[in-house]
Amino acid sequence: MEGALVTSNFSMSDLYPSKANAVHAPRSRRLSYISPVASSAAAPNSGYRRKKSTSSPPPSAAATATATATVLTSPPKQVEQQEREERYEARTNNATAKRVATARTSRPSDAPRQQAQSPRPRRRPAASLPVAFCNALEEAINTFVDPPVLRPSVDPRHVLSANFAPVDELPPTPCPVVRGTIPRCLAGGAYIRNGPNPQHLPRGPHHLFDGDGMLHSLLLPVTSDSDPILCSRYVQTYKYLVERAAGEPVMPNVFSGFHGMAGMARGAVMAARVLTGQMNPVEGLGLANTSLAVFGGRLYALGESDLPYAVHVDPATGEVTTQGRCDFGGRLSMGMTAHPKKDPITGELFAFRYGPMPPFVTYFRFDPAGNKGADVPIFSVKQPSFLHDFAVTERYAIFPEIQIVMNPMGMVVGGGAPVGADSGMVPRLGVIPKYATDESEMRWFEVPGFNMMHSVNAWEEAGGEEIVMVAPNILSIEHALERMELVHASVELVRINLRTGNVTRTPLSVGNLDFGVINPGCLGRRNRYGYFGVGDPMPKISGVAKLDFDLAGEGDCTVARRDFGPGCFAGEPFFVPDDVEGNGNEDDGYVVCYVHDEGTGDNRFVVMDARTPELDIVAEVQLPSRVPYGFHGLFVTQAELRSQQHH
Repeated sequence: MEGALVTSNFSMSDLYPSKANAVHAPRSRRLSYISPVASSAAAPNSGYRRKKSTSSPPPSAAATATATATVLTSPPKQVEQQEREERYEARTNNATAKRVATARTSRPSDAPRQQAQSPRPRRRPAASLPVAFCNALEEAINTFVDPPVLRPSVDPRHVLSANFAPVDELPPTPCPVVRGTIPRCLAGGAYIRNGPNPQHLPRGPHHLFDGDGMLHSLLLPVTSDSDPILCSRYVQTYKYLVERAAGEPVMPNVFSGFHGMAGMARGAVMAARVLTGQMNPVEGLGLANTSLAVFGGRLYALGESDLPYAVHVDPATGEVTTQGRCDFGGRLSMGMTAHPKKDPITGELFAFRYGPMPPFVTYFRFDPAGNKGADVPIFSVKQPSFLHDFAVTERYAIFPEIQIVMNPMGMVVGGGAPVGADSGMVPRLGVIPKYATDESEMRWFEVPGFNMMHSVNAWEEAGGEEIVMVAPNILSIEHALERMELVHASVELVRINLRTGNVTRTPLSVGNLDFGVINPGCLGRRNRYGYFGVGDPMPKISGVAKLDFDLAGEGDCTVARRDFGPGCFAGEPFFVPDDVEGNGNEDDGYVVCYVHDEGTGDNRFVVMDARTPELDIVAEVQLPSRVPYGFHGLFVTQAELRSQQHH
């Protein structure tokens, strides 16, 4: 029976046998968070704690669902933890039991490393009556009301197939350089890619966006006689910890679960779980699966539906650890965009959050030390839309209002999803001074047919009278969330005249291009080159195209391209400037990404020379484990790794 497959009690190892590779059997870690009280008395303590046995059953869902991921109200610090670890590990079958999980980051265990063992199906803990009741309701909804087989775009057997299938965590593992040499400007740094990787087999519908965040970090050697080190770790969000302890999904899938009557029924189950103490939405429902950012001396994993999670990459071992959920001294609430903009000159970070309740958009910034400034609510937004990204210039911030809108009542009245396309809405671009303290100077410009999901860059021309922005325009916006393989993105140069109000658009390429990046030193300033993933289809990337923005208006602006070959696909490319051997030109640097060969299963880290007409490959690293297709990545320099603040 179709519904029985998706709601059965299999482990990930059952569904994806490739995960059972004993060489890469994961060593799970227990990690929670620092309370405001604990952070003030924190003592430095690096590393992580491993469970003594990877085969021991997890605690019951009822016992652990009340685990509290206390928000970091100040920069995360590590503290002595034995008593709190025991609290977190406590087993009890009382679903409403109140546990004080004033937590901390974990430290190394004195126990020797475990030998890799063949994984066995995870035994689900004995469930309390409230847990069993909620699980039964969900199974009924997924089997009889909203079986995934009726919606192929959210059927986990389709969504999680091939290289979208999840993988186990991978401890720091050496990887050989199999071609060329690693450029000196990359030495000692780390390329980190974020993406969805569901911890458990979904009970019902599952969207690609619903997976738990996993970081795939490749630490590059300082000298040529050492090997790069790959480490893949989950971002240990509150959701991840609750569901790891429960041994099964607990929290709803936001992108796929709330649809029509089934969505309302799942909302009722979620309310029941909250009332019976199985979960606490105040601790955050986010996945931290979208991107990363470095600012204020710290590295963060980001997902726009929640607060940032501080993570740490050990510059010596390559180990990746989660340090906690951060609210920046209580000044950040609800969430933050996964695409903040860091000014390369001032070191400031500009960001926003959005949601279904007024003000639909709130703008804010951080100083170079990572201290958050005051909120600037933007009440002139007409209705809540899917505001995934924005752009900044030296003096302005630009916000898109696109045709993907939030309409929670649509689920109740129309039987649809709370987020969907509104073809009757006219897209707009809003321009506000970058250092505004209120929205009094906000100006909106209608741009019919322009739906921007990602921005590439923006700058000012004509003495500040014009704003120029480069961004992919999603031509088939109705498919952006549910049928991504049908999406076509056309890169355009948009020019806004602030004096006349005129807006013009110039296509830069006919290709299906997205996930564009530039030299990060040019952010907010006029630049010439951008590097884009070639969708085949999105989000699979079959190659990288380099566009020359100075050729706008002269036809296709593609000046270089690299195709990875038949059956080979990558994720978002990232540009790393060559500040060691380069001559200072904007395109002096390298484009890097992970590439997967669907025919052979081969996985490599590829380094391309950004200056060459075919983006020549100058180095390749053979990876010991599969890296699923994901979202956004970041290169963290050796200096940034070494300057990560100790917690």
